[in-house]
Amino acid sequence: MSDPFDSDSFDSGQFDDNLESAGPDPFDDSPTGLSPFTPAPFTLGPALLFCPADRPERYAKAADRADAVVLDLEDAVTPTARVAARRALLEHPLDPARTIVRINPADTADFALDLAALERTDYRTIMLAKTVCSGHVEMLGGYRVIALCETAAGILAAAEIAAARNVVALMWGAEDLVASLGGTSSRFADGRYRDVARQARSMVLLAARANDKAAIDAVHLDITDTTGLELEAADAVASGFTATACIHPTQVESIRAAYQPTPAEVDYALGLLEAAASSRGVFQHEGRMIDGPVLRHAEAVLRRAAR
Repeated sequence: MSDPFDSDSFDSGQFDDNLESAGPDPFDDSPTGLSPFTPAPFTLGPALLFCPADRPERYAKAADRADAVVLDLEDAVTPTARVAARRALLEHPLDPARTIVRINPADTADFALDLAALERTDYRTIMLAKTVCSGHVEMLGGYRVIALCETAAGILAAAEIAAARNVVALMWGAEDLVASLGGTSSRFADGRYRDVARQARSMVLLAARANDKAAIDAVHLDITDTTGLELEAADAVASGFTATACIHPTQVESIRAAYQPTPAEVDYALGLLEAAASSRGVFQHEGRMIDGPVLRHAEAVLRRAAR
């Protein structure tokens, strides 16, 4: 009898008549019968930890350490190991409410194989690698999609992609972006992003937030550079990112700390909003001019404190 996880079996379509839906999407808050699918907002994070899908012995540790796990069927897995990775995905389930599965790009043969495996799981949040157009996202039907914009084409189409109904978040990626440009490095020797990477980061953030979708900041590849990660995570928070992805468990706490307001920040926000309640229009607080946008900044601090 043939191995049901063998890539030839997935390619043959032998599962097509037997695939059963995992049932109603637990994340879908749309009214019963509403079509097309409208997913609930993305609330995972702030630290999203990548884990190679062919390393099931790491699944539980990743789930224990991070706010959500990204089981990776794409770049973290060699092509020859992807059959084993799909098998592990089925044989070692995690909590679907805290798990994302990164699948291969829509224009690859692995895309269909990944989906065939996913249909046999309860996972319904997908990260689509190298998303370049809304059509690729719309192929994913009732899945909640994090569109990973990491090529020149994907960055330029970010606004169109973010508008797709089943997209819940956008993420950007620096290294694949620079590779798509024919470049060799996304950063200067001192660790700062090159201008093209900074522009791409901003474009993805603007596209996501303009469409009321979450924005996820890229990974910091230098695991030993804790200071650099802390600075980038702090900037992500201040700029409006919803979460930051990471590649090692030791990076989780730095990201969490950046997204968690300090007691002083919370006290200031509470005091500011209390002062606003008895003020009319623009007013002064602790020597600073306060208007509507500044009050919304304070509200954002309190929302993060409540996560």
